[in-house]
Amino acid sequence: MYPASMMKKRPVVALIAYPNFSPFHFSVPYLVFNSELAEGRLFDLMIVSSGARPLTAERALTMHPDGGLELTETADILIVPGWHDLDERPEADLLLALSRAHARGAHVVGLCYGAYALAYAGLLDGKRASTHWMAEQDFCTRFPRVKLDMNALYVDEDNLITSAGTGAGLDCCLYLVRKYYDSRTANKVARTMVIPPHREGGQAQFIEQPVAVSTQDAQVNLLLDYLRDNLDKSHSVEDLATRTAMSRRTFTRHFSKATGMTFVDWLVNERLQRTRELLETTSLSIERIADVAGFKTATSFRQHFKKRFQVSPRDWRKTFGDELLMQADQASPSALSK
Repeated sequence: MYPASMMKKRPVVALIAYPNFSPFHFSVPYLVFNSELAEGRLFDLMIVSSGARPLTAERALTMHPDGGLELTETADILIVPGWHDLDERPEADLLLALSRAHARGAHVVGLCYGAYALAYAGLLDGKRASTHWMAEQDFCTRFPRVKLDMNALYVDEDNLITSAGTGAGLDCCLYLVRKYYDSRTANKVARTMVIPPHREGGQAQFIEQPVAVSTQDAQVNLLLDYLRDNLDKSHSVEDLATRTAMSRRTFTRHFSKATGMTFVDWLVNERLQRTRELLETTSLSIERIADVAGFKTATSFRQHFKKRFQVSPRDWRKTFGDELLMQADQASPSALSK
């Protein structure tokens, strides 16, 4: 029995190859969008290159494309999987293909250094974006009009999707599967690849900014691990400053520099991340989820959730939750509390 989401026309994905491309970065979207489940194929994947030229990857691997950039004219998703030379501006025909695709409403994706191709095309001007952390200074210097978010695993703004490094590229591709199909389909694809269905940043269409699991500050990372293990407890800036042997002022500055967020904003965001996971994977009541995540009341939880995601916890569970768990939940007395 085919789910309704798979009865529609398959989305077309144009995977763009470039000279000296990285086979590993190329393989990430190739594996995700070339996958086939028992219910059928999810996407029509086309490998394209400028002029339909065969291209040599790193270590002399040769790739033969399905055609040239004209194939992007009908693609629903265009993906640039990395970029070979940060100093090299893409050829004019590729820049035009990316711009035309975005103008007609297609999703244009830059995985890892692939964000450079989108930025060179001017598509990211005035918008949020992400790329590999090693390129932060270079990217900001080259493209000062782009709002680079180095705490994001991936960013989706105005159908322009950019991601951090290779692992985040997988998260980003699974996000697109979830966006075009549903949570269960994305989970199936993830299981075939033996990877988590989503990490921090899942369902990014509802998230202001997906937050990275760790920072480049080892001391802050230890504190974040502690906080994630104790989300249900109350935490004050004074207590955490004492825990890290800093003054309140020093701790506040240190935390903000490392995470790009105030402590309060980070804590609320992390608690909301936990509630999303519980809504999707358990049949716990709204009251119990609020308690586990550290919200003082279910009302406070609902208010924060609605403000951040623009939907209620109940609606989120209906959209992304496990269907069998929801059926069991609806049959239980606690369902009345939702």
